[in-house]
Amino acid sequence: MTDLVDTQLRGDDAASRPLTPPVVHLRRDGVSLVIATGAPSGTGARHATLPSVLHWGADLGTFDDEALQDLQDALSRQTRPGSLDAAWQASILPVEGDGWAGRPGIQLRRDDTPVHLRWSRVDCTPSTDRSATTVTAEDHVHGLRLTSTLAIETGGIVSLVHRLERTATQDDPAGAVVVDWLEATLPTPKATDHLTTFAGRWTREKAPHTTGVPRGSTVRQTRRGRGGHDAPMLYLLSVDRPRDRTGELWAVHLGWSADCTYRNDRLPDSVDVIGAGELLRAGEIALEPGEAYTTPITYFAWSDAGLDGLSERFHRFERARPQHPTRPRPLVLNTWEAVYFQHDPEFLLELAERAAEVGVERFVLDDGWFLGRRDDTRGLGDWIVDRDVWPDGLEPLATRVHELGMEFGLWFEPEMINLDSDLARAHPDWLLHAPDHLPTPEHLSWRTQYVLDIARADTYVYVFDHLHRLVSDLGIDFIKWDHNRDLVEATHDGRPGTHLQTQALYRLMAELKALHPGLEIESCSSGGARSDLGILAVADRVWASDSNDPVERQDIQRWTQLLLAPELVGGHVGPTTAHSSGRTTALSFRLATSLMGSAGFEWNIAECTPDELAVITRWAALYKELRQVIHTGTAVHADVRDPALRVVGAVAQDRSEAVFTIASVATLEDSMPERIRLHGLTPDVRYRVRLRGEIGASDHGFATPAWISAGEVTLPGSALGTVGLQIPPLWPAQALILHVTTA
Repeated sequence: MTDLVDTQLRGDDAASRPLTPPVVHLRRDGVSLVIATGAPSGTGARHATLPSVLHWGADLGTFDDEALQDLQDALSRQTRPGSLDAAWQASILPVEGDGWAGRPGIQLRRDDTPVHLRWSRVDCTPSTDRSATTVTAEDHVHGLRLTSTLAIETGGIVSLVHRLERTATQDDPAGAVVVDWLEATLPTPKATDHLTTFAGRWTREKAPHTTGVPRGSTVRQTRRGRGGHDAPMLYLLSVDRPRDRTGELWAVHLGWSADCTYRNDRLPDSVDVIGAGELLRAGEIALEPGEAYTTPITYFAWSDAGLDGLSERFHRFERARPQHPTRPRPLVLNTWEAVYFQHDPEFLLELAERAAEVGVERFVLDDGWFLGRRDDTRGLGDWIVDRDVWPDGLEPLATRVHELGMEFGLWFEPEMINLDSDLARAHPDWLLHAPDHLPTPEHLSWRTQYVLDIARADTYVYVFDHLHRLVSDLGIDFIKWDHNRDLVEATHDGRPGTHLQTQALYRLMAELKALHPGLEIESCSSGGARSDLGILAVADRVWASDSNDPVERQDIQRWTQLLLAPELVGGHVGPTTAHSSGRTTALSFRLATSLMGSAGFEWNIAECTPDELAVITRWAALYKELRQVIHTGTAVHADVRDPALRVVGAVAQDRSEAVFTIASVATLEDSMPERIRLHGLTPDVRYRVRLRGEIGASDHGFATPAWISAGEVTLPGSALGTVGLQIPPLWPAQALILHVTTA
């Protein structure tokens, strides 16, 4: 994770820079980026035009310099000496001065006067392997340097980072340069005609919305100080409506865990662009000489294989990161919905014993263990074990959990504080709010809690020391890191503080993990309100939603996993009647839904009947058997017509094994349902498809296909992927688990 604000300036090494080629072609993993640098052909001269991306999408193969120049000519709009006011090609940072009529890629001001950039020199330096390039641009008039890095990462994901430095010069005008925004964009074809974004609410995150591409420049913004349950997550442009297995699409994701802007520009006289950037509040970034601002990483993905092709690219990228978890994802029991704030040490020891008996590998004690925390109105910030509730401390529980062969996890909400806490009484100035933001009878706080300003050095040290001490003393293996409210009027040293707060969060997580190798962290933000690639640079898992209703979870997990690999997405088996919706569902359906992520329980399993305990014990063993395929395989789905059907699969990289769940979330439209095709298998290989019965039989109507009665069928991959399998008329909220192996 790079620091987003620093004071390190690079020296002027222009003399050692290589000559800039007129066209640069980057290639990797089936993706090409063709970049017109603006340098005159054959001269490599310094120039004053930012590069433009001529093509982002399918790999074009090998092009020599002459062919690249021909491609540039083929895409040009005007021949000299003719001129046009409009920007036919958008630069990597389009602005009004280029003739760009859309949203500017950057907006700066000094003393409320706009700063119009005037590049005096621009260099474009590709990497030796032609998978990345660095653009450096100097504006000597305003004393600014822009460094932009474009790279094609593993999986064909394109990353783009801008860094704006305030260089100190003798004639540098006085006054800070305020960055209103600095965004990353790439061009998209005018053939795209649909835009898909995501919205939602608490317990219903990641709901997709597809519309026609709007005309003009449009943005979606979040102003919650975290992503939010309604975070856009992705902007996705497609030719026709996006489908699971077919069609071209172009997408963008911002790796940032706070306020953000997603944008799309469709203009009549320029290329279309898609992009994203951090949403900065007024005056939040003001650069003095020697200071710099670096944008969060923006990730762009192209697919010619529909939504599954997009997921495959993101998942390959994530799994190639050095920090990606490689150990098998443990089966979890989290105590929240089992006991809430009613902590009874004797009972929780019994619950840990029961958890180990059924096969749980990680036991997590949730909210309620620290000083004065009998409800959600007090105690946040006082990270000391409450001896009134835990007279012997947490050591006996942590020790017993480890003796049982499980990891021990503990819940924290490090960025939050209650006014009814010793910390708030001692340090009221540590809150991330203006003093007049405190509650009145007419205006109460969100969840009776406030935000702690961890960008302050003293606050940061306090939080770090308390977490470090508890991790050390208890041998904590896992932190459930919660964040249960938006940031409202976040103020640090009299200025907007969301940017620095988010930067401090990343640093805090990273430093804890560096000091405690093997420690894992889950990002929970009242569910899935902070589940992006920014937080996952330092966390190991996200909690997709506070909803454990499997009907809601089917879609929440499916769309969260469009971006994030299944092993990064926590999904637990909740109680028979969901606490978040009141819906009652069968145990088999809850188990099948949890299976296809990083699985666990959010349930008082001490109340389970002997039959239920037998089922969840068998299912725990099944999860451990299949998780290698689910957590390393290629995600596949099926374009089904019936809106009540959900098909989720994972196919091993060598296509020798696969796992599929077929689920119903409502009444099926037809009593003879459509056949379900199992995609991603090798056509000329014969496969044995077994119905895994560990979760129990699904309930369905009068028709039972022969293969369901037999429990298995053997067919070639061509038949499974083209003809499919006839399923029974499943009742609502029922599921089948299919295990596919080579025959």
